[in-house]
Amino acid sequence: MSRSRVLAIVQAGGAGGRMDVLTRETAKPALPFAGVFQLVDLPLSNLTHSGIDDVWLSVSYLGSSLEQQVSNGRPWDLDRTSGGLRLLMPQEGSGSTDEEGFAKGNADELYRLRDQLRAADPELVVVLSADHVYRFDFTEALDTHRARGADCTVVTTQVPIEDAGDHAVVEVADDGRVTDFWYKPQDPPGPTVATEIFVYDPAVLVETLEELHRELAADPETPDEPGDSGLGDFGDHLLPRLVERGHVVAHALPGYWRDLGEPMKYVAAHRDVLLDDVGVLGQPGWPILTRQPQRTPARLLDGSALVDSLVSAGCTVAGRVERSVLGPGVVVEAGAVVRDSVVFAETTVHAGAAVDWAVLDEGCSVEAGAVVGAAADDVSDDDGLVLAGRGSRVTAGARVPAGARLEPGSTA
Repeated sequence: MSRSRVLAIVQAGGAGGRMDVLTRETAKPALPFAGVFQLVDLPLSNLTHSGIDDVWLSVSYLGSSLEQQVSNGRPWDLDRTSGGLRLLMPQEGSGSTDEEGFAKGNADELYRLRDQLRAADPELVVVLSADHVYRFDFTEALDTHRARGADCTVVTTQVPIEDAGDHAVVEVADDGRVTDFWYKPQDPPGPTVATEIFVYDPAVLVETLEELHRELAADPETPDEPGDSGLGDFGDHLLPRLVERGHVVAHALPGYWRDLGEPMKYVAAHRDVLLDDVGVLGQPGWPILTRQPQRTPARLLDGSALVDSLVSAGCTVAGRVERSVLGPGVVVEAGAVVRDSVVFAETTVHAGAAVDWAVLDEGCSVEAGAVVGAAADDVSDDDGLVLAGRGSRVTAGARVPAGARLEPGSTA
């Protein structure tokens, strides 16, 4: 029996440079969230619960860290012969110079995939990023797209106006059409932003990408760099052109949405879920599916104290933990204090050490009496956070100031 087929493309291939030392050895979508999940778990779980089972996952940067996490799609029942999860790797020797190697933006990546999109011949294409936290039934946006006969449907949300400039700001008319578009404007005209979830008519998408590529190639002001189509990100050329054509509509995403693309935003999202599921975690009938090894329960020893925190399986806590998230297997020894921080798996904070406003990657060691960061009521930007890369070590009695960055494997 024939049925309409929807293809999802999860764009998880960027270098994640804004996350600094945390993504030196790990793809950003493989970073943990809320202790027991990885960022890529959220889009894949939302797609699965929405009944979308044909998924392409871009894994260009540090793909092995993401490939291991997704386990061929098994946690989401996507390990199948027909459809299922397909990993997209950078190609060499398969096309022209602007089709090979690493993509230069998410629109550039779609251009590189255009022939594969033609061959797949889906009814609709859902394109989304892998570094946002939300719960969403994609069938709602698909229904909006079909009902309006749109070329593109932009899923939107509202953010504080002071944060809107970090995103693509859209203007939506009373009838739901997107009438204007600003990509990361310095002076945002409103709080409505694109969540980086798009539904495209695939024929229109490919036609527009090729049209733009021809125009950019003929423009003498376009930098002529090998391996670069000039298309950049979706907000540079693709969405503005589609908005000009007048067949782009908006669909509002209900509930919580948070971009985790920068360290402070990453910490802020963790603080959001310390006391509340925010409609995303632990929802009956809509669980976040993940690949996690089996571990023993967490142990909270005599003298330990936990305040407004999340503690994952396998942890051992004998010290004090306040407003923090501890990943699997973390150890906080007696007399140690962890405050306002996110601590990844298998990290140890030794006796008498203090950690404040920090993100400590997997396998770090903060030795006895060391001080990492500075206690504060609040930290407003990345400069106030300590970021410690995987396997870094803070020696006994050392002091690591607020805002410091420790490269993976380094000693302070």
